[in-house]
Amino acid sequence: MPLFGSRLPADVRTALAGERPLSHARTPSGAFVVATLTALHLPDGERLPWHRVHKAVWDQQGVTIILGDATEHRLDLPRPGLLPETIRERVTNSIVASRYVRLGEHGVRLVARRIAGQDGVVWEYAYDAGLDPDNPGTRAALEQALEEVRRSLGV
Repeated sequence: MPLFGSRLPADVRTALAGERPLSHARTPSGAFVVATLTALHLPDGERLPWHRVHKAVWDQQGVTIILGDATEHRLDLPRPGLLPETIRERVTNSIVASRYVRLGEHGVRLVARRIAGQDGVVWEYAYDAGLDPDNPGTRAALEQALEEVRRSLGV
């Protein structure tokens, strides 16, 4: 067995469509979870680009990946190897800026994320409970706050 764990089988590497694997782990069924420079590849073939991953919550059995839209993916990984460190590094690397701004009584976190392999950033919004993102006043205040943050950060 290689020093740092098993090698990826050819069919798994092929499924990565040319993306460079950084680390991987096996599920109890023997399927692979693979972290590449641009995404986390799940055993079912789903590809989660790093800019969509909000956070990863680890426990003794594995990890729960939470996306920005609150979708969750649970992965049992009894021997995660270097995958936890890789996921943390790639998600952190995707964040260009993060600012919390008040919009009246409540606020919103504005997060600029880079998309691997592309120029520019995408902005995510995490609203406080009680803040209605569909309210026209909230949307106007958010647009103004976003413009101020963009200007101040040069993003």
